Amino acid sequence: MKTKSVQKAATKRTMYYGKADVFVYRTYAKPLEGIREIPESSFKGRSNIIFGMDIQVAIKGDAFLSSFTEGDNTQVVATDSMKNFILRHAGDYTGATMEGFLEFVSKEFLQKYPHIEGVTMSGQQFPFNEVEIPTESGFAPSELVFRQGLMEQPSASVQVERTADDQYEVIEQTSGVKGLRLIKVKGSSFYGYIKDEYTTLPESFDRPLFIYLDINWHYEDTDDAKGDRPDQYVCAEQVAHIAQTLFHQEDSPSIQNLIYKIGLRVLKRFPQLAEVSFVSNNRTWETILEEVSCSTDGKVFTDPRPPYGFQGFSVTKEDLALAEAEEEK
Repeated sequence: MKTKSVQKAATKRTMYYGKADVFVYRTYAKPLEGIREIPESSFKGRSNIIFGMDIQVAIKGDAFLSSFTEGDNTQVVATDSMKNFILRHAGDYTGATMEGFLEFVSKEFLQKYPHIEGVTMSGQQFPFNEVEIPTESGFAPSELVFRQGLMEQPSASVQVERTADDQYEVIEQTSGVKGLRLIKVKGSSFYGYIKDEYTTLPESFDRPLFIYLDINWHYEDTDDAKGDRPDQYVCAEQVAHIAQTLFHQEDSPSIQNLIYKIGLRVLKRFPQLAEVSFVSNNRTWETILEEVSCSTDGKVFTDPRPPYGFQGFSVTKEDLALAEAEEEK
């Protein structure tokens, strides 16, 4: 009776373990081609000559309870084995996207180890860009030498669980781009906010605006995330380009309004998406000099002090429908 009670409680408790920072570099993966082109981006796909990822995996199941409560490791898959499992299956993957790879390996885990009830995998992709080399007719991209992007990274996560009939079901899937850092030197403002005895921030009608931005999106049909139908796949590079374009075009009164408009544009370009969400940080520089002697428009700034503002927001298809209805009035 006591054993049943413990097992029942196990299904409600937090219990998982796994491996992080599994760095995977696969060469000559399937190219990502045939994606939908959009006006805000010149991006047309990825060669995937280098398919690089930093992956984290976590597994769960009631079978692991005894490893926590009794030190019984008979059902434990060592995290080193998890690392090797991911790396070796990178050679078996025939798709072109990180999202597809994460789902593929998650299902392989469930097939290999019947006592695993669920797998959650996430990853960040390392962009590798061809370097330009001189040729007789000018410069052309190398097919041998690449430089790794350091900031902006496509990201993805997937949760796959075993069903009652011993099949596999995607419970949740998210795609995204992390590490956008955008500075607009003029054309942003912030005014009209509450002013009381705690207010020291002066209103600004034309300020430089520096933001850190992570963007995530969910598909209406999670199968579209795998990239098997390239025209339904949303590339992180294109979403980043939409953010850059809107930042350039809009005289934004706040970061909140800016990310809302970015979300609307992403959903408009990609109707296969259900939602776009944002986490943004305000890293706007502090002004040191309003004028400099050697330039008409020049100013001098420094990094802000450590406290920074942040925003979290999601934009849905319902928001897009309401915005489009307002435009038609």
